[in-house]
Amino acid sequence: MKNNNLHMKQSKKLDRRSFFKKAAGASAMAFAFPYIIPSSALGKGGIVPPSDRIVMGVIGSGSMGTGDMRSFMGKKEVQMVAACDVDKAHRERAKTFMDQHYENKDSNIYGDYREFLATEKLDAVILALPDQWHGIIGVAVANAGLDIYGQKPLARTIWEGRQIVEAVKKNKVIWQTGSWQRSVGNFHKGAELVANGRIGKITRVEVGLPNGNPTTGVHNVQPVPEGLDWNMWLGPAPHVPYRGVCHWDWRWILDYSGGQLTDWAGHHIDIAHWGLGFDKTGPVEIEGKGVYPREGIYDVPVEYNVKAMYANGIEMTIANSRQLPHGMGTCWYGDKGWLYVRRGNVIEASDPKIMDEVIGDDENKLYFSRDHAQNLLDCIRSRKETITPAETAHRSISVGLLSEIAMLSGQKLKWDPVKEEFIDNKMADRLLRRPFRSPWTLKNN
Repeated sequence: MKNNNLHMKQSKKLDRRSFFKKAAGASAMAFAFPYIIPSSALGKGGIVPPSDRIVMGVIGSGSMGTGDMRSFMGKKEVQMVAACDVDKAHRERAKTFMDQHYENKDSNIYGDYREFLATEKLDAVILALPDQWHGIIGVAVANAGLDIYGQKPLARTIWEGRQIVEAVKKNKVIWQTGSWQRSVGNFHKGAELVANGRIGKITRVEVGLPNGNPTTGVHNVQPVPEGLDWNMWLGPAPHVPYRGVCHWDWRWILDYSGGQLTDWAGHHIDIAHWGLGFDKTGPVEIEGKGVYPREGIYDVPVEYNVKAMYANGIEMTIANSRQLPHGMGTCWYGDKGWLYVRRGNVIEASDPKIMDEVIGDDENKLYFSRDHAQNLLDCIRSRKETITPAETAHRSISVGLLSEIAMLSGQKLKWDPVKEEFIDNKMADRLLRRPFRSPWTLKNN
């Protein structure tokens, strides 16, 4: 391949993924390579030895994917070589960014992720896709043995999320979820104070997510824009005529997303779980009510209020922000006070002295990261788990997806977080996955 000749020459000497696995924990001085990559191949970052070079591509190069791609290109050890998107304009824009950064024209672009995976020789892939594609493509990339930076939510359904987790585990893939708040100081500090009992025994948590969708969702059928493969964009979702909904407003349609609830559950519920130590479990009961649009094609809830009960008696309230006293963010309540965190580096407590507490060396130190992208790169080398691995992301979004099912069913549901099925409710179990439009299937080989 014209854009990857350097990498192919090197791969004849050494399989890169085998190298990362064998090199984990070893001193960099233990390896000596006579082969040096010219700086022109790596752009403005300078010369990087092959042992440090991580070759990446992106599937889904819209706004989020492009942002992630450029973030990783800012890392000197990364070489971004390819982009895949169903929209020609998106993939051509991605190529322009890559070619400008590396001062060449060697990057490749694709309209089909299957061709991308079959052709490119990569170490890792960025996934930034509409939610209905997360399960199929996430599993396909894991089965290809590639490490992954995957945008949240992990998947559109609980069943698909579990398939991703199992594929990652089986293939020994390193997965980093885009739940980057864990790599930010105030969220880390708040969760660590809670985890070490600084506000006492936790009794309840409030999680505030954004208020509903912004418009009525009245859209007329219109021609598909030139360069957009609409059928491929829909993928496993039901076939519908194009109504101008893609690249952003898809988030307000249940076939593709659960709205603000499932978009943000992977952030603030994730932080709530972190402080509670619930990264590998979930609630045992859940019930809630939602307000849904009465017209138009948008059908996600514009208001939602859910109660989730955990086995140890902690109750979590998940609601759109205007229904909660603190609004957006996560607030833990204990028998010695409360602690609240949100974006904007905000951390507050019922007693300001709580924030001055120091966590001792013999206490529960939470995973530390201050650079979410770099954490993935470091873990690719070490083969250690990232700060937001697939199982953690699965448990976080599962609460949002369970909330959706509770609201749609109008029932108080009992949940088994080990078996990941409802107790004595086969009808609710049917909502744990969605049918795929032919010919799409999820193959977890």
